[in-house]
Amino acid sequence: MNASTLRRSVAGPAGMLECAIDEPPGAPRGVTVICHPHPQHGGTMDNKVVQTLARTFVQLGYRSVRFNFRGVGASQGVWDEGRGEIDDALAVITAQRDAVLPLVLAGFSFGGYVAAQAAASLPEEIKAERLVMVGPSTQKQRVPAVAADTLVIHGESDEVVPLLATLDWARPQSLPVVVVPGVGHFFHGQLTLLKEIVLRAWH
Repeated sequence: MNASTLRRSVAGPAGMLECAIDEPPGAPRGVTVICHPHPQHGGTMDNKVVQTLARTFVQLGYRSVRFNFRGVGASQGVWDEGRGEIDDALAVITAQRDAVLPLVLAGFSFGGYVAAQAAASLPEEIKAERLVMVGPSTQKQRVPAVAADTLVIHGESDEVVPLLATLDWARPQSLPVVVVPGVGHFFHGQLTLLKEIVLRAWH
């Protein structure tokens, strides 16, 4: 993301996982682990939405941890149809979290699904403080129910995950969804607005 980004590898269930860590200027108020879009459709930790989330959380004072799922970039292993990728996220959370600091999980598209599954799988002692999902993959994946304070952001004109799919998933949970008018899946030209929505949700 910038010259100060630290590149680290952590042990995952299928081999080493490539991570990118960005620190806030002062002592971090928490740790955010961010999951990237679908590996078989070009998704990596360097995706623009993922980087925008990382910058946003650094601005909010969090240590930001992005990582590549197995088989992506320098991460070892091969695609596991969404099962092993959840295990990858849990391995990174375990390795990168700070026992003293709050944990936030975030994800974009397929990464939103993985983040939700990871949040549901964490043991009680390391539950996430909050979950952020951008354009979550609610049509092709079985996304679990999430906490009531989860921040869900979806583009009105999403051409990959129809807004209706996310509303259908959210409705039984009475879960609010922030809909960004006229915006597609990748938030082209609207990444600054995406950042502002997350910043406002924390104030």
